[in-house]
Amino acid sequence: MISQLPGASVRAALVVAMVLTPSLLLPEADPQITDAIVLMALFAALFVFIEYGSAYPSLVEFRGAPPINRVRFGVMFATLMLIAIALDAGRSDALLSRLLLAVGVLLGHATDFPLSPVRLMMWLLPEGTTFAQAQQFRAAAGLAYLVSLVGLTLFAILIRLRGWPSASGSFNVWINLPTFDPTAGSDVVRQLNRDGAVNISLGLLLPYLTPPLALFVGRNYEVSVLDSPLMLTWTMTLWAFLPASLFLRGIAMRRLALMISQKRRRLTLVDGAADPAFLPA
Repeated sequence: MISQLPGASVRAALVVAMVLTPSLLLPEADPQITDAIVLMALFAALFVFIEYGSAYPSLVEFRGAPPINRVRFGVMFATLMLIAIALDAGRSDALLSRLLLAVGVLLGHATDFPLSPVRLMMWLLPEGTTFAQAQQFRAAAGLAYLVSLVGLTLFAILIRLRGWPSASGSFNVWINLPTFDPTAGSDVVRQLNRDGAVNISLGLLLPYLTPPLALFVGRNYEVSVLDSPLMLTWTMTLWAFLPASLFLRGIAMRRLALMISQKRRRLTLVDGAADPAFLPA
């Protein structure tokens, strides 16, 4: 456990940097929002430190099976930073901010096709939205969409190159899937494939389900993401990150099921070859 504390401390510090970076790039006028983000950063850092510093797993999945959690962290951090820098173009004249805003608008237009999640997000904009607000909204959606797709593609390439989850065929289910009960179903492979399919399906549906829910909450509590660039940054990041995270989990589950089925097949062939009935006369 002592040997895990340095790594847990580094991970906690990275989480604090990720949560606080948008607030540093987009200063919020409301002190209550700033205080809430600081508290969120502290709680997130404490949670990560306890999870990775403990010798026993609790809630974090794939703790000992990189790079899935690293890809998740990178996707969320990159999305927060890029959107925050792009939305800062309305306050500063930095070249990078204006460039990212322009790229985000182009990506938003490219992904704004019929039945796309970006088209749904644009439809839900309230009446009275100015052109500048709509452009910022579109740019944030386009950047979030791009980073999520890049993260999924990167993970797919890494698992092929590294032979994930393990080139040797060993995988500690208890450490990496603490919430998974292998005895709940009749067959572990079937259960993993089912859970993977459910996660991938939720990843497809979530971008269409969250915008109406956010609109419902915003109207009931009279909160608008267009009034706060910081809130828009977090909303768009979560809108794109949660489906991508479910996709990653679904891919990992099905990849693990494939590894177990291949190992079973090899063991069956070895046992069959050792059986005298399979030996040549």
